[in-house]
Amino acid sequence: MESGSIHDEVTNTSPLLPRSRPESGGGEERSSPDSATAVLVLSTFVAVSGSYVFGCAVGYSSPAQSGILDDLGLTLAEYSLFGSISTIGAMIGAVVSGKIADLLGRRGAMGFAELFNIFGWLAIAFSKNAWWLDMGRLSTGFGIGLLSYVVPVYIAEITPKNLRGVFTAVNQLMICFGASVMYLVGNLITWRILALIGIIPCLIQLVGLFFIPESPRWLAKIGEWDGSQVSLVRLRGKNANIFEEAAEIRVGVGLMVLQQFGGVNAIAYYASAIFSSAGFSYRVGTAAMVIVQVPLTIIGTLLMDKSGRRPLLLVSVAGTCLGCFLIGLSYLLQDLKLWDSSPSLALVGVLVFTGSFSLGMGGIPWVIMSEIFPINVKGLAGSLVTVVNWFGSWIITYSFNFLAQWSSAGWFRNEGPHVRGNTGIHDLVRGSKVVLLLSKHCPTSVVCSSVVLNFS
Repeated sequence: MESGSIHDEVTNTSPLLPRSRPESGGGEERSSPDSATAVLVLSTFVAVSGSYVFGCAVGYSSPAQSGILDDLGLTLAEYSLFGSISTIGAMIGAVVSGKIADLLGRRGAMGFAELFNIFGWLAIAFSKNAWWLDMGRLSTGFGIGLLSYVVPVYIAEITPKNLRGVFTAVNQLMICFGASVMYLVGNLITWRILALIGIIPCLIQLVGLFFIPESPRWLAKIGEWDGSQVSLVRLRGKNANIFEEAAEIRVGVGLMVLQQFGGVNAIAYYASAIFSSAGFSYRVGTAAMVIVQVPLTIIGTLLMDKSGRRPLLLVSVAGTCLGCFLIGLSYLLQDLKLWDSSPSLALVGVLVFTGSFSLGMGGIPWVIMSEIFPINVKGLAGSLVTVVNWFGSWIITYSFNFLAQWSSAGWFRNEGPHVRGNTGIHDLVRGSKVVLLLSKHCPTSVVCSSVVLNFS
């Protein structure tokens, strides 16, 4: 019967993309390391090309800052608007990301996002004034806001359970690669050429989307509105515990708040300004960031399914806390002229922060978000937590230059999981609560409550 076939799809941990050879029985196919077929790898590569675009957008403003200021004569406020307005666009993209992904499909949503990204990069590359810069940055922000939700969801829906953590974490790895390339290449070429380079991964994804399959789970959701589809959707809804799902939403939102209000985008967007104000070479500093960031992101990807999500989160949060403290201490010592080597301490602090963030806080919240929400509410719930992420990102990136100008040491002491006084205790406890919730509420399902996902 049809309901039986759907039940098999739900309860078995079979790969969501078919193997290269046909399988006769859905129940006989098992999720194993051998499930990483060529189709699965190709689909993941095309999807994370969007993550690379995301990273390019994040890493662009830092190396381009001096060139744009010199060529177009922007004020501090105008460049702060340019640097941060992408997060406004990303918030808008995040608001509609779930609905667009449900309406157009995962592939359609990624293609739709890339149209905005291409327009944005072209507008930046050929801009003559601040208005066109802002329009281009806003457009790319909208595109990456869509991609920041659709890419991890698509990967989570096409990969088997035992590979889902590694494959979904490649999303963060490619964001890291994209930002790193911008940091390095941006020191060698003009800001206009750098913007044109940002179009390349957009075109790669647009072309690649024609060669990969749509998410089978989304096709099952909209392709067959018969008893089988109704049975699948109702199975998850019927078995769902409303209090458990509310806790899952708290976990998703809480992790995004913890991720963004740690100040990661202040460092990512304005790394060159941070190193320069600390008295350290921004070229050496950004190169060191790349050297630390990429390997630790790879390590975090490999450890995610082995050590579990919670241990990595705890280590990552503690490391970002230490990094903020060291950066703030460096600025304080510099202001008080107490230590000549304070610029080196700033570098160490940035590297500790960046490395710790790459290890866990960068990718794990997105992985957990794609896993804890059932498919019948994934679009709406995913949009909610993504909007929280981008709202926090906008606050951090827009306020950074003004607060750093007002009190550089105070800014980093106020960022992230605080390390001073009652606020430090409060934030560490708050972060611990979010992480500890994972142990209680994260054994849940991507499709229905009968599929248990072990996070540790």
